[in-house]
Amino acid sequence: MESPERARLDAFFRQITTQFPAGGAITTLVITHLLPERPAFLRAMTAVSTVGAVLPKPRSIHQSTLDAVRRTFPVHDLTRERFTDNTQALDYLEETTGGRDVVLVDIGGYFAASLDTLVSKFSGRILGVVEDTENGHQRYAALDSLPCPIVSVARSPLKDCEDHLVGRSIVFSTDALVRARGDILTSRNACVIGFGKIGRAIAQTLRAQDLRVTVYDNDPIKRVQAHSLGFRTSASTTEAVRDAELVLCATGNLALRQGDFAALRNGAYLGSVTSSEDELELGSLHDLYQRSPVSAQLTRYEVTGHYFYVLADGGAVNFVHGAAVGAYIHLVQAEILAATAALSHARFQPGLHEMPAADRGSIATTWLHHFER
Repeated sequence: MESPERARLDAFFRQITTQFPAGGAITTLVITHLLPERPAFLRAMTAVSTVGAVLPKPRSIHQSTLDAVRRTFPVHDLTRERFTDNTQALDYLEETTGGRDVVLVDIGGYFAASLDTLVSKFSGRILGVVEDTENGHQRYAALDSLPCPIVSVARSPLKDCEDHLVGRSIVFSTDALVRARGDILTSRNACVIGFGKIGRAIAQTLRAQDLRVTVYDNDPIKRVQAHSLGFRTSASTTEAVRDAELVLCATGNLALRQGDFAALRNGAYLGSVTSSEDELELGSLHDLYQRSPVSAQLTRYEVTGHYFYVLADGGAVNFVHGAAVGAYIHLVQAEILAATAALSHARFQPGLHEMPAADRGSIATTWLHHFER
């Protein structure tokens, strides 16, 4: 990042943290994609909290950014297992932030499985969780009860711009990986599973690049919406993928399970918009299919009479090329900062919440002041 860009971004975040100050001393554990623009967000987080640890998402780590962040913050490895097991999760929290008031900043619902234990047994206080993704939103919403406030920005209007550009970046990276092996997608049959904001953007971008697009979503309302926009729709996952030469999954909630892969057309390309364990049950195939690398980001899965290709080992395809969405990402980061500050003021009761519209409007106005040209 060039010096003028960094100065403008730091000025933006300074104004955000001034508008949304913390209500007292808190510590944050920050799960994050560690991409080149992320240090500015982490610097801003220090204005509202003490950052107890940064936990980078394993498949979205930019090495020089990691090296820079390590010089300022504690950086710990992130695994689902650490926070799925109640004992491991509690031990980790005690070792890292014992006795403090803590806000958990999450991407993907990592803390959901152990949240009851953390809230009830931690020596400090869990003030709440800020969740960034639809996948994580669904994980928290699925809990029988929530022992603390969860502020989700996953469905925020401020995230719409980012989600649209993420969809376009998914298609860009998919096209680049396919072209790298001497193939093209033009005029192919494609399938998009999941018609949320990112899935819609993927479908629209694929159609603009001359692919024939079928959409499947398990929500019939979203299938109707897809149909109204001129996309072909299907009544099941199996029907949707059967003729598709490209399948992109954007549900955030296991689009393809073990039995679904057999329906994939021979030679189909398969990709995801999020972590492989969240979208594709690829682990169930390891004893059934032979896997062989075609290139650094393309793996062939083959069993007698059937084969297909998995992009980016099932992880978010756009992270292959940095997942850049420009300055729009800072809208959501600002809302995360505001939500963290709100939790420090105990503004929310236990349950699932969103930030007020007035706060989002204030963030948007500040963003326009700094980034509108």
